[in-house]
This record gives sequence, structure tokens and C-alpha cells, in this order.
Amino acid sequence: MKNLLIIYPHWPPSNLAGVHRPRLIANFIRKYGWNPIVLTVSSEYYEEKPDADMKLLVAEDTEVVYSNAFRVTKPRIIGDIGIRGFFHLYKKAKKIIKDRRIDFIWIPIPSFYVSLLGRLLYEKTQVPYGIDYIDPWIRDISNQSDWRHKISILIAKFLEPVAVRKASLITGVSYEYYRPVLERNFKFNNEDNGKGKYVIYHASFPYGFDPRDHEVKPDNLSFPWDGKNWIKPWVYAGAFLPNSRIFVKLLFEVISEMRSKNLWDDNVRFYFMGTGKYRGRGISDYARESGIEDIVYEDRNRFPFLYVLNALSASDTAMVIGSTEKHYTASKVYQALLSRKPVWAVFHHDSSAVRVMEECNADQYLVKYTENMSDDAIKKRMKESLLKRLHNSKWQPNFNALEKYSAGESARILAMAIDNAIREDE
Repeated sequence: MKNLLIIYPHWPPSNLAGVHRPRLIANFIRKYGWNPIVLTVSSEYYEEKPDADMKLLVAEDTEVVYSNAFRVTKPRIIGDIGIRGFFHLYKKAKKIIKDRRIDFIWIPIPSFYVSLLGRLLYEKTQVPYGIDYIDPWIRDISNQSDWRHKISILIAKFLEPVAVRKASLITGVSYEYYRPVLERNFKFNNEDNGKGKYVIYHASFPYGFDPRDHEVKPDNLSFPWDGKNWIKPWVYAGAFLPNSRIFVKLLFEVISEMRSKNLWDDNVRFYFMGTGKYRGRGISDYARESGIEDIVYEDRNRFPFLYVLNALSASDTAMVIGSTEKHYTASKVYQALLSRKPVWAVFHHDSSAVRVMEECNADQYLVKYTENMSDDAIKKRMKESLLKRLHNSKWQPNFNALEKYSAGESARILAMAIDNAIREDE
């Protein structure tokens, strides 16, 4: 079996969203001829509060190697674990390659700076590597144009070419996330029977999901609506995105208008959980402006992953509020669907999440957004979908259609892409 070195500085018990990308791949890729060896930073160097239950979600046969890192200083100057652990990871990776036969290195980002390890290790050992884009490195910061973000983008424009140009493979959760990387850094060959292709292998696949995650029930779970059996909780779990603000604002306006006309169910309560530390007007602000702050609850603190899965399963309705950007993939849609509760969602009509919901016959309460839609048009579609949900309890998705979006299928695609990249290098 070939050995795949996965370098990612966070690993369970870290509860950060990015951890699931390498975890899910490591759980399934052995089935396709690759033995995963995960190189990560020891959890004692993490800033985030650990979640011990996350370890329950890692396959027992996954080999994990830990490195040290520099600790966060006081005052805090550098928080990024990819920077604090960079040289430690590099040193440990070189030792692994020296002691073991490593056939390929796969590096999910962010942390973006860890991608440079691929280039450094390749120059030193000639082991081919690939970079996986969980998020774009060079990205739109029009909603975050402070000096820190401006400097980070300038650094990204300088360092990304250094990291990727010796790579054998580029992957990502969406083609649109890494398409600009190909355009900026790799030639386009038009001689491929007129179809054209980039002179580097690339592949996109979602996070996917491990259905076993939903079978794990931590002890002593409690939810804000416990003991209030009359409440119908509608649950949104995850970060509040800058490009979803308009959807939240308009949704609350619609609900306010429906309440004033006695079209709303007063037993419904909205729970926004783990929305994160964001700037500017937020969910609570929009609720207050629309006069519905009495039925909207927001907790910005990060929640354990298994708590989120169980909260969605205990809800009346799972909510997924996407982005105005069409390339937003919304891995949260799998969590919501697998809760087996009706899903109310809003996405750009070209988002892959729309395709997933349609193929699973789970789009009954889906609002599809298109560019240049007026606020009134969006609100009209929202009202129609909300009324359908309030008056229709039927929910019979085809969960078998989800299989091609599973983590097992993502691992198969990655394994095939690595095999192709290695053959090309040879």
C-alpha cells in the first residue's frame, strides 16, 4: 500500500471546521490503496478549546504523528498555528520521509502558509505534493478591507506562486475555489483534441460526510429549548458569513411581516449557534431592527461538532443560509440533510448545494437566489417557502442519492487524482 503524508496543523481534539477535511479523507482513503499518515501539531499548542469527543470520529487505524510549535506570546503577535508550527512540521516531515517511503504529500489549506512545506520538502526530497483549497488564499476582501486583511492578501499574492508551481496536483472543495490558481500559475494546453486542459492535474470534491458521525451521541447533552415542549426550534449551526447578511436581513423582515398578518407560527424559535466573531451588524441586530428579537437567539461561541449534529437532529427544522456567491459549496448542507429533519435553505441558484438538494428530493423549502434579484423578489420567494414549511410536514428525501457526495467518494476521487499525478511525474 502506498503511503500518503497528510500535513495539517489542526487535528482532533481541535473543533475547527477545517479539521474535518483531512479527518474524513484519512478515514476512507485506505480503501483506495493509500495508507494515510497524518502530521499535525500537538493540541497543547492550540488556542482553541479542545473537544475530546472529536477523537471518537477518527478511524482507529489512522496513524497520527505530532510535532511541537511555538506557543502564543503575550501580547499575542502570531496566532496562526501554521506559522507557529511551520519549522517543527518541516523538521518532522523530513524525518518521516527519511524513515518511511512516502509516495505523496497532500496539504489542505488554510492555514495557507503550510502549503509552502510542499515546495520545501519537494526541493529537499523530490516527493511529489498536492495542495488542497478548503478556502481560496487570494480572495475577495471587499467586506474585510482593514489593514490586516490587505497585508495578508499582498503576502498571499507573493507566496502562493512559490507554493503551487512545483505541485503535482491541485484539489479543492470546489473548482471555483482553485480555478483562479490554475489561471494565474499554470499554462493552458489547447492541443487536447480541442478541449483544452491545464498542464497540471486537478480535482474537486466536497468535504462529504461520514454517516457514522451521526450515530455518536455524547453524554449529558442539553439544548436551549429543553423543557419547553411547545417550542419548535429552527436551528442554524455554523459561522455567519459576510455574504449571507442580505439573506438574514430579508428573512427577518419577511417573518416580521408574516407575524403582523397572523401568518406565522408563534411556537417557532430561531437558534443561531456558533456564528463566530464577526464585525459589523449581526443576526441579533437584524432581529431587533425587524422587531422579532423575542424569537431569535444567537450564541456566537463555538459549539462542539457532535453537539451541533445532535442539535440539528433535535430541531423541528434545520436551516442552511448560504452565500450570494455561486461557488459557495456549504458543507453544512450535508449535516442538515443527515439530521433527517426538514431543511429550509437559501443559496445562489448555481451553488453545488442546490444540485445536492435537488438530486436528493430535498428542495421542498429551498430558496434559490439569482443575481440582480430585487429585495422584494427575494422576500416573495422566502415567504412562499416559509408558508410551505409551516403548513406541510411531509419530508421524504432520497438519502441514497447522497452517496456520491460522501467522504468515501471524495477519498476515491483524491486517490485517483494522486495516482494520475504520480504516473505523470514518472
